[in-house]
Amino acid sequence: MKQIIQDLKSGSTILEEIPVPKVKTGCVLIKTHRTLVSLGTERMLVEFGKASYISKARQQPEKVKMVLDKVKSDGLKPTMDAVFRKLGEPLPLGYCNAGEVVAVGKGVSEFQVGDRVISNGKHAEVVCVPKNLVAKIPEGVSYDEASFTVIGAIALQGIRLIKPTFGETIVVVGLGLIGQITARLLKANGCRVVGFDFDQAKVELAKNAGIEAFNVSGEVNSVSIVNELTGGTGTDGVVITASTKSNDVISEAANMSRKRGRIILVGVIGLHLQRADFYEKELSFQVSCSYGPGRYDEEYENKGNDYPIAYVRWTEKRNFEAVLRAMASDQLNVKPLISEIVELEDYQTIYSDMAGSTSIASILKYKADVDVSVSNIALDNRSFAGAKGVIGVIGAGNFAKSVIVPTLHKLNANVKYIASASGLTATTTAKKYKIANSTSDYKDMLKDDEVDAVIITTRHNSHASMVKEALEADKHVFVEKPLAITNQEIDDIITAYEKTDKTVTVGFNRRFSPFSIDARKKLGNSGSPISVIATMNAGFIPADHWVQSMEAGGGRIIGEACHLIDLITYFTGSLVDSVVMNAMGKNPEENTDNAVIMLKYKDGSLGVINYLANGNKAYAKERIEIYSQGRNIIIDNFRQSKFYGFSGSSLKKSQDKGHKNQFELLINNLKQGGGPTIPFDEVINTSRASIAAVESLKQGKWIDVR
Repeated sequence: MKQIIQDLKSGSTILEEIPVPKVKTGCVLIKTHRTLVSLGTERMLVEFGKASYISKARQQPEKVKMVLDKVKSDGLKPTMDAVFRKLGEPLPLGYCNAGEVVAVGKGVSEFQVGDRVISNGKHAEVVCVPKNLVAKIPEGVSYDEASFTVIGAIALQGIRLIKPTFGETIVVVGLGLIGQITARLLKANGCRVVGFDFDQAKVELAKNAGIEAFNVSGEVNSVSIVNELTGGTGTDGVVITASTKSNDVISEAANMSRKRGRIILVGVIGLHLQRADFYEKELSFQVSCSYGPGRYDEEYENKGNDYPIAYVRWTEKRNFEAVLRAMASDQLNVKPLISEIVELEDYQTIYSDMAGSTSIASILKYKADVDVSVSNIALDNRSFAGAKGVIGVIGAGNFAKSVIVPTLHKLNANVKYIASASGLTATTTAKKYKIANSTSDYKDMLKDDEVDAVIITTRHNSHASMVKEALEADKHVFVEKPLAITNQEIDDIITAYEKTDKTVTVGFNRRFSPFSIDARKKLGNSGSPISVIATMNAGFIPADHWVQSMEAGGGRIIGEACHLIDLITYFTGSLVDSVVMNAMGKNPEENTDNAVIMLKYKDGSLGVINYLANGNKAYAKERIEIYSQGRNIIIDNFRQSKFYGFSGSSLKKSQDKGHKNQFELLINNLKQGGGPTIPFDEVINTSRASIAAVESLKQGKWIDVR
C-alpha cells in the first residue's frame, strides 16, 4: 500500500510503498477512501523539513540545549549521530481520514467490517486506529464531507471552551479551514459571528456563509470594527485560529473584548501577553487542546477506556460524532470549502508549493482496489539459500533504528526481514540499511526456514511471548532487555528452551564493552569476592510513558537496571543470591525509578546499584566503581577507565557500550555453531534478580533469587 511521509532531513514529501498494517487489539483497520490535507499543520511540517539545519535549530531552541547537554555527557560523535538519525526518521503526514472498516481487533464490539467511518488516520491507503479515535459516518454524509470531521472537532473543541450562549458576539481571528468551520458552527449555535483575515478570498467565503467578515490588511483596525459593531461594548469572546509568530493578535483580541470576556487559542501565535490588557477587563485566556478530552491520554486513546458521559460530556470521539451529526442535519455545510480533489498519486499537486497555495481544503482520493492482505514487501530479490546466520528483526523502534540495525549493517549481517506493526518504520529502515524484506507481520520470518535467528526489540510486555514463539519455531533468539517482566514468563521461557537446542541471548551489551572486558581481565580469576558500585543517572521519563507501566514496560528497574545487575555478575563471575531495594520517598511505588539496589552474590561479592532519575542530563549517565584487594577500577560513562593499584595506563576512547562486540559475537556464533553469547543461567539469574528487587521493595525485606 502507499503512504505519504515527510523526510525532515532532505525536505522531500514522499509517497512510500509499505506493507499493510496488522489490526491490533482495541483497534480497527480502515481502507481509506478520502483524506483531508491540513494545509496549516502540514505546511508547517513540510516547510520545517525544507529548512536548513541552522533554521531548524533556531525553531527549536529547547532541543539545542538538549543536544549540548548530550555532547557534554556522551561526546560529540554519538550526539551528532543521534541528531542526524532523528532527522532521518520519516514523519507520516495527515490526521483526517475517511474510509471503511476491513478488520476489527480484539476488544472492539462497536464496529463491524463494512462500516463507513472517520478517524485521525494518516494519508495512507490502509490505517490501523484505536477505537476511541474512530466514529461511524451517518447516512447521507459523503466521504468527501466526512473527511472534514477531525478538523471540525478541533474547531468544535475551541467553541466548547469559549462556552457561547445564544445571541452572543464571537470573533473568529483567522479564516483558514479551522476558522471557517469555527465560524459556521458558532453561527449554527445562534451566535453573531465576526471574522477577520488578511485574505480577501477567505473573507468572501465566510461572507457567503452569513458571517460578518472583514479583510484587515492595510490600515483596517479590527478593534475599531468590533467596537463599532457592538456599540462600544466589545465582543463576548474571541476564538483565535490564526497562525503567526506576531504578538499583535493576542493584544488585539484583548482590546476588542468586553469586560470579563473570554479568549480561546486554537491556532499558533506569539504569546507575549501585556498584563494591563487582561488585568483591567479580568479577561480569561485558555489554549484549546486538539480534538477534546481524551487527547494524548494513553488510557483513553490506546487502551480504549472511555470517560463516563455523566462527568465528561464531550470527549474527542463524541466531538467527532457531533460534527458528523451537524453535517447530516445540514447545520454544517463543508462542501463550499472544498478547493480541490486530487488522486493520491498526484499528491505533489498539493505538496509541491504549499507555501504559495490559496486552497482552503484539499482532499486526496484513494483507489478502491487496494489489497489489504499484503503484509510483506520484498525490497530486493537476493537469495539467502544456503546462507548461515540469517536474521529477522522484530520491531523498528528508536533503539532498533539507532543502534541494533546500524550495527548489524556495519557487521555485514545477513538480515532478511525487519518488522514493525505499522509497516512504515520497517520499510524506511530496510531501505536505508539494505534489508531484503519489510513486513508488518513478524510471523512471516518465523515461518521462513531460511531464517536462523530473530532479534526482538518490541515493547517489554511482548518479549516473553515472542521468545517462546520463536523457540517453538526453531529459531535462535536475541531479545533486548528485559527477557521477561514476571517470574511466570521466565518459567515459560525455560520450558520452551529446554525443548530445543536453540540459544537465548538478552541484550546485556555492557559486559561486551572494551572497558568492561579490560576491567575483567585485570581482575583476573583470584576467586576472592569483590565489591561493585554502579550508578546510572537514568534521566527523567514521564509517569505516563509506557516504560513506567508495570504492565507494559515492567518499570525501569526491571526494564533497565537489569543492565547493571548483569554487568556486576560479569565482573564477579558469580550469580546473585539475594537482593534488597530501597527507594526514594515515604511511600514509593513499585515502578519507582529512584532506587538503591543491594546484591549479595554466591561467592560473597557485593553489588550496589544506584538507579536514579532525578539527576541532571549534563552529568555522565553511568559510572562503575570496582573494589578488589586494595585496588580500584573506575569506568566513567564507558568513555574512559582509571586503574588504581593495577599495572597499565588508563583507557580512554569514544563511548563504547559494547553493542558492536555483542553482535559480532552473536553473528559468529550463528554462522559457526557456537553457544550463547551469555550463559543461559546468568541470563535467568539476572532476570529473576531484577524482578526480586521490585518484590523486595513491596515486602520491605531481602528476597532470595531462585
